[in-house]
Amino acid sequence: MVFTQAETATNASFSSTDSGHSFKQLYPHKLNHYRFEDFFRFNRSEGAIEDWHESRNILASEDFIIALIEGLEQEVGSASSVVMYNIGKAWGQQDALFFQNWFEAQFQQTLKKSRPSIALEAWWWPFTSQGWGNWEVDLENQSNGFMFINIFDSAVARTLGDVGKPVCHIYAGLFAGFFTHLVNKELSCIETQCYAMGETYCKFLLGKQDRIDAATFWQNEGATARDIETRLHAGEYLA
Repeated sequence: MVFTQAETATNASFSSTDSGHSFKQLYPHKLNHYRFEDFFRFNRSEGAIEDWHESRNILASEDFIIALIEGLEQEVGSASSVVMYNIGKAWGQQDALFFQNWFEAQFQQTLKKSRPSIALEAWWWPFTSQGWGNWEVDLENQSNGFMFINIFDSAVARTLGDVGKPVCHIYAGLFAGFFTHLVNKELSCIETQCYAMGETYCKFLLGKQDRIDAATFWQNEGATARDIETRLHAGEYLA
């Protein structure tokens, strides 16, 4: 899915080709292929958008995000955040399998033997190209059962604006689903700060359930993202 602003989606004019992904045909082993015009193939005759990995994409405007979230809130109320999280988690689990297949074919090595930093950047680059924002991953506390992920220019938070609460539940679910498959351990995720709360970027805590439960409790008690991070670094968890 490719996110664009409403006016961009309406007035977009993309180059098209009807004979396959010509750039990929010319440079099939190219790794730094994530310019917009390199990554996507727009085929007007078929009405199709495919990316470098031959995955079908659709254009979605900011109006789509608003309609999706408001529609869910009307149907299920406050449980809409749980629905969005579960959608993201199922997506992440499926995408992990898809990613593993194309990564190992493209890099000619198994995912387990690759450097984590390379594998993670390879996974998120397509999301950046599709409009989901840039990211930053802090792997320093892996051994302590948690890690932090920062998202800059979240498609959801950017669209909703300052609403005073975390809104990127689909991102949290996506990270939980993907990393659960990646490490073969059940992980959960929570957004501890959000652009929609007036912050400059979104921050997510990914980890074992006891870490997430503790962070959720502290957040409900009014703790900031910095407070939660400090407590986790100090080894504080719920009994």
